[in-house]
Amino acid sequence: MSNDFHGRPPGPTVQPASDSAALAAFEAYWRKMRHGAIVPRRSDIDPRGIEPLLGNAFITERIAPGLARLRIAGGHLTDLMGMEVRGMPISAFLEPGSRDELAHHLVCLFDQPATLRLSLVSAARPGAPKLEGTLLMMPLRSDLGDISRALGCLVSTGTIGRGPRRFEIAQATVTPLDACANPDAKPRLIPFLPERAEDERPPEAVPARRPSERPYLRLVKS
Repeated sequence: MSNDFHGRPPGPTVQPASDSAALAAFEAYWRKMRHGAIVPRRSDIDPRGIEPLLGNAFITERIAPGLARLRIAGGHLTDLMGMEVRGMPISAFLEPGSRDELAHHLVCLFDQPATLRLSLVSAARPGAPKLEGTLLMMPLRSDLGDISRALGCLVSTGTIGRGPRRFEIAQATVTPLDACANPDAKPRLIPFLPERAEDERPPEAVPARRPSERPYLRLVKS
């Protein structure tokens, strides 16, 4: 896919009424590109196959468990943020309170692997009316064969107004690809249960820490 991925739909603020059909066609194209494999290759994705949502589409690269950054992004994503978004984490489109949940679902997307669909809501504020959206992400293989890319799109309904616009997750649907292969299988609505902080656990649940022989040294993992 060319880096020129900024084909904008007519009008930067209001998405077409046929979003559901366009999203279904977007996902159907990804399925077609699997060519019998579980996950299609990044090199198999042709922008002509997703032209109706080209301005909403993006490709992310996994850079750590639960974290993916935008390598290519359509013009609608730039409109939502009010700035260039390539190189930014996909979590930048979410409110801070929803980012841990997204990270949890991204681990499922790349590790199971699975497809991910999020229903999104951006609350109204001065200069920016309420906005609703859908985020769809589907895994891809890199040229090396590892599942470290994802094809996605973000559509929104309503007037963008003053950016940046960030969303909260209203509902998440994670569908493992073994379920995708079974037409009778139903996708799962995934409630996110954040882990309790260590200080919130009962005393008996907190593991004891052994004193360090060198208390002035600590291991730092990047």
